[in-house]
Amino acid sequence: MNYKIRFIGISAIGIMLLAGCNNKTQKENKNQTSEEIKENSILVSPVEHSKAFPGATLKISDIQTTETSSPDSVLFKVNYGIENFTLTEATEDHNTHHLANSHDGQHIHFILDNSPYTALYKPAHDVKLKKGTEHYLLSFLSRSYHESIKESGAFVLKRFKITEDGKFQELELPKTPMLFYSRPKGEYTGNDTKAVLLDFYILNTELSKDGNKVKAEINGESFMLDNWQPYKIEGLPLGENRIKLTLVDASGNALMGENTSIERTVVLKK
Repeated sequence: MNYKIRFIGISAIGIMLLAGCNNKTQKENKNQTSEEIKENSILVSPVEHSKAFPGATLKISDIQTTETSSPDSVLFKVNYGIENFTLTEATEDHNTHHLANSHDGQHIHFILDNSPYTALYKPAHDVKLKKGTEHYLLSFLSRSYHESIKESGAFVLKRFKITEDGKFQELELPKTPMLFYSRPKGEYTGNDTKAVLLDFYILNTELSKDGNKVKAEINGESFMLDNWQPYKIEGLPLGENRIKLTLVDASGNALMGENTSIERTVVLKK
């Protein structure tokens, strides 16, 4: 972790006073400075004891494309089916009160082409897409405080093409490791700035101490995450914060392929 050393100007009188201090006082001052630096550093730690949703299932029941007023695009509509999970319900566990929480309750994260997600509180969504383009769509169930449900049936990934004549064409999914960014996202204010959720979705790989990992670069500081679980970031300064997530191998080298590295900027305000 990178620590910043601050230099403080001291007057001549201050120097004389410091010279008269005993060793005990110098030690106490040194410890105090160390604690101050530690408090201003970025910390990344696991989020524990989230409410489990065994059997939670998300499926895509229907995909439709319809013509729009623009001749080069279509309206792409997805309808979902959900089991053992309730949209708009507040997630009841202690993390609800410690992380930014949606007052509209549980939802679906709709992530198109690894762009910032759209939160869906109804099991349907539409978006305008250009003809002749290829896309990835990851959808997964989310707790009200935006932590993804990581049950095996709680997500759907689609790779597809909108053909030149405006039709939906499903494409084969790659078998290479992929990483999709979820949180943090957007702006945080007040108490929500104290602990910010870091959450992502990985596919076609596992994370381990001796294998692949996710490298999180936060304002220039690097953290190696060797377990697929949610984390919380503490110590972020007010203003813009840059977060980059990259899939790396056991030696720390970035993995090649589609959807392996994503960068975002989030803003913290008073």
